[in-house]
Amino acid sequence: MSAPAARRAGLANGSPRAPRRPPSARGAAKVALVSKPANPPRRGASEESVHQAIYDAVMDHRLPPGVKLTESAFSSFFGVSRTVVRKALFRLSQKGIVELRPNRGAVVASPTPQETHWVFEARRLIEREMVRALAARHTKKQLQQLRLLAQRERSAQQEGDSRTLVRLTGDFHARLAEFSGNPVLAELVSGLVSRTSLIIALYEAPGMPACRTHDHSGIIAAIEAGDGAAAAEAMTEHLAAIENRLDLATSDGPLDLSTVFGAH
Repeated sequence: MSAPAARRAGLANGSPRAPRRPPSARGAAKVALVSKPANPPRRGASEESVHQAIYDAVMDHRLPPGVKLTESAFSSFFGVSRTVVRKALFRLSQKGIVELRPNRGAVVASPTPQETHWVFEARRLIEREMVRALAARHTKKQLQQLRLLAQRERSAQQEGDSRTLVRLTGDFHARLAEFSGNPVLAELVSGLVSRTSLIIALYEAPGMPACRTHDHSGIIAAIEAGDGAAAAEAMTEHLAAIENRLDLATSDGPLDLSTVFGAH
């Protein structure tokens, strides 16, 4: 098979290049997956483990937005039936993480610039009032947990562990929502945080953290002081800063499943 034909078929010869991101959310060239991992994980994984593995890979930016998620590739890689993979992908589509396209299969969701604005607008409306309320009603244990998360974020940043940093910064916002005591709100914020991780992977410069860790410390301080107005302002500015750092200039490239899941 010629090199151009191999690329069209979604195959890669030799060592895979590092994945790069599509130039736009909808018009991007989709990235195909190579289904021959060098070191495949334990065979016969469950639907839950396949679902969690794909979800984690998307949240960690190992599976970038726009990448095609072929059932046959995942079936071969995880040693499960295509039905198991299909169920896992359907669950992810319900969270807005995966898009199921008729006659074209599944892809990791690629939020458009307009959708990106909507996500951040929703987060600002929800999270600024969430922290305002939390400033009036919180416990010492909750503050301790938030400080621990912020400390772990700083450590990950200092160590250059971007994968852990992405996960921890998202966990911080999800934990704030959890502390609201409203499970519906917590689920809503969790979904928005997941979508934000997709946005960060698609539009933010490589190596940049999803959140500025010192912003989280400022939010904690305002909550501890019981200053709801300051907490709300800090959250609004924090989310605006993330949105303002986004960059739409991106590109595309092939991706190998052994690179994505090889160490997991």
